[in-house]
Amino acid sequence: MIVEERMRTFINSLDTGNTPFLDELECSVLSEEVPIIRKEMQSFIKTLLALAKPQKILEVGTAVGFSTLLMCEYGRPDLHITTIENYEKRIPLAKENFKKAGREDQITFLEGDAGEILKKLEDSYDLIFMDAAKGQYIHWLPDVVRLLAPGGILMSDNVLQEGELIESHYLVERRNRTIYKRMRDYLFELKHHPQLTTSIIPLGDGVSVSVKEEL
Repeated sequence: MIVEERMRTFINSLDTGNTPFLDELECSVLSEEVPIIRKEMQSFIKTLLALAKPQKILEVGTAVGFSTLLMCEYGRPDLHITTIENYEKRIPLAKENFKKAGREDQITFLEGDAGEILKKLEDSYDLIFMDAAKGQYIHWLPDVVRLLAPGGILMSDNVLQEGELIESHYLVERRNRTIYKRMRDYLFELKHHPQLTTSIIPLGDGVSVSVKEEL
């Protein structure tokens, strides 16, 4: 664990940062203890955007809009993001940040329960980014796969649960056992899904990257 922390510190020390607006936003939300994607995950997303060049993105879990704006800034110029958020206290903050960044035209903001919204969506997306209630990933997966374009990428953040996922079921606190089981089921399904090719990467708190089979 000490070696991993030192390695993460070293890697992050090489990071060149983001735009002044995003750097300021990051400092602001971290000072208020609002969780956002980690530095190493930010770098990974920027690299993935440069590699895959998705034009249409679906994000499940907006929070205050930091990752949404990161993808707008470092994606292709005609990128459009549809993002979903259910936490009422964060919705106005996200809207304010989108407006300040001048990115409102690039973003479709859907407010409400992700499970219900996903069922109603009919479009297809080149990239789907899952960063919401971890215990719900397994329930959302059928609709997520349906909405993912052939050759599209599904990226799921925080899938290793601070390492708790590799522990025995009996060593996990009782209150965390449901999410523990659901996340293990989710990762199993990703690795065994007939339409997905998946890699699970111990980056940050764990990220899975799945590619949908071309038709």
